[in-house]
Amino acid sequence: MTKTDQPGAAEPSAPKPFKRPELLAPAGSFEKLQAAVFYGADAVYLGGSRYSLRARAANFTEAGIGQAVSYAHAHGVKVYCTVNILAHHEDFSGLDDYLRSLGDAGVDGLIIADPGILTVARQVVPRLAIHLSTQANVTNPAAARFWQEQGVRRLNLARELSLAEISAVRQAISAEIEVFVHGALCISYSGRCLLSQYLTGRGANQGDCAHPCRYRYQLQEEKRPGQYFPVEEDEHGTYIFNSRDLCLLGRLPDLLAAGVDCLKIEGRMKSVAYVGTVVRLYRAALDALADSGRSAAAEWPPPAFRRELEMIGSRGYTENFLDGRPGAGSMQYAVPHIQPAAVPVGLVRRVDELPLIEARNPITVGDELLYLDRQGLQNYAITVREMRRETDGEPVTRANPNDLVILRVDPTPPRWEVHALLRRASSREDNGAS
Repeated sequence: MTKTDQPGAAEPSAPKPFKRPELLAPAGSFEKLQAAVFYGADAVYLGGSRYSLRARAANFTEAGIGQAVSYAHAHGVKVYCTVNILAHHEDFSGLDDYLRSLGDAGVDGLIIADPGILTVARQVVPRLAIHLSTQANVTNPAAARFWQEQGVRRLNLARELSLAEISAVRQAISAEIEVFVHGALCISYSGRCLLSQYLTGRGANQGDCAHPCRYRYQLQEEKRPGQYFPVEEDEHGTYIFNSRDLCLLGRLPDLLAAGVDCLKIEGRMKSVAYVGTVVRLYRAALDALADSGRSAAAEWPPPAFRRELEMIGSRGYTENFLDGRPGAGSMQYAVPHIQPAAVPVGLVRRVDELPLIEARNPITVGDELLYLDRQGLQNYAITVREMRRETDGEPVTRANPNDLVILRVDPTPPRWEVHALLRRASSREDNGAS
């Protein structure tokens, strides 16, 4: 008699049905919004010219927000607008009108951290959904219940939570929960940092961070000039605040089982190629899990997904607090970033008989490239056979960044699509854009 045949033995539990979470992507500019939409984001988040924690991103004017919403909605994608500074008294001047403009533009929700801004938003634009920013530092079920009672529809939980703590919050509230799954990490508590203010006068909590955690530092004792503490360093110094990037790709089944409603990618200051490739990776991952019919897979992530991670620029990866408090292994002391195995070289800007490519890194005749299809992680190997300038049709052997060239390649991909990316293996000549 087997164990399950014994009287009173529990029946094997059936796999939980797959619940598809929303994939939320950064849109630091209209171009990045287009890349996120093209490669499969369900929603994007963006900032206006005021009240956003990425004041130096290519943020959107009020008219630009309307254009972004129209474009996203036409492709079935939602738009959330960040109003997530930690506000001072003077910041409330003009807030009412700004919030009304966002409502008129048709955004699907507001991302807010400050209780005062939240209160004004509920009064001025009561129909707009309020999503709580990670800056609000929700770290426990009691805090989550409090914010739900204030009318918050979705909570972006603090990055300092373990998987068990995320599950506890999920069980305590009916509001949606959102977690960051990929991107840069601040050496501060959920982004509340004063280092930039003290060193440069630029306030991170008002959206003007100078990112001094990525600066190159050297340590020496006052009475021993030129003698440095025994920390790992190169000829430029050491990177004592430089956290590895967050990557929870390998933990998606755990997050889905915990009931997470939205997976958020960091990166409004990153390049269009970074946004496109990361969104593409997580879209393919979620689709693969959906195809399996459950929130777990026998082997996760598959080798192809691990290889794709190596193609994307990063500072190395960490799972941060998911299994407990991180240690020194989550820091990247030796170098500011990890050289990716591949570099983006161009974007498809127009498709006629032949594609028009905007170069982002040098392209030369004879280069072997990969065309990044938006279906799964399908890449098509192509060789550049001919390039001609868009302006006069004259042949060229090399395209430099920002050049527009018409490509003839062999073999031709099954389809050329506007907004698709091209990349190739990294070389010393590349500028590191990713």
